[in-house]
Amino acid sequence: MITIMKNVIIKDYYGKDYQVTNLEKFKKHIIDYHSINGKGDNSLHEENGRYFKITDEFIELILSL
Repeated sequence: MITIMKNVIIKDYYGKDYQVTNLEKFKKHIIDYHSINGKGDNSLHEENGRYFKITDEFIELILSL
């Protein structure tokens, strides 16, 4: 089995670019720890000094990548 890791760039809470190096891991963490029934719980996710407010729109964006 081959796993393709997709690098994407998203904006953090402050509008700065952030490169997500493991998109599948990022998605899983956001869904597992920052959502309720697939909806954003409005929590704040910190990753490598960058912050992301987890809203419904943010989750929709992440899942669409």
